[in-house]
Amino acid sequence: MTWLLNDFVDKVHGVSHALITSSDGFPLTSSAAVRPDDAEQLAAIASGLLSLAGSSAALYGKGACEQIIIRLTRGYFLFMGIGTGAGLAVLTGPECDMRVVAYEMTQFVTNAGHALTPELRADLRRVLTARRPQA
Repeated sequence: MTWLLNDFVDKVHGVSHALITSSDGFPLTSSAAVRPDDAEQLAAIASGLLSLAGSSAALYGKGACEQIIIRLTRGYFLFMGIGTGAGLAVLTGPECDMRVVAYEMTQFVTNAGHALTPELRADLRRVLTARRPQA
């Protein structure tokens, strides 16, 4: 999955970072530019925002949350759910075309969603947990 994220970052103009998180805030994989310490924080942020947006949508009967966009002074954070068990977080610069980024995220989620099975998520979690230094 990591190579898919690196390809996504390389292919989509203006995208600098991408990460897949589990719904409970565990980073499953990320593009090369995401530092390991940042991955944990970004995964927690992404899963929290996706959960809040989903709860808000359900509370008011507005359907599922399709995408969250946070506009920053020098770029954007975008978040999109991958099924019910994961999410995609993307950081861009200000020069990106938001329509292109949103389209490419939708394509990525559609394609990766089929491959990101509960078994693969569990395998990714095991591998990443084993790589963490023990305190």
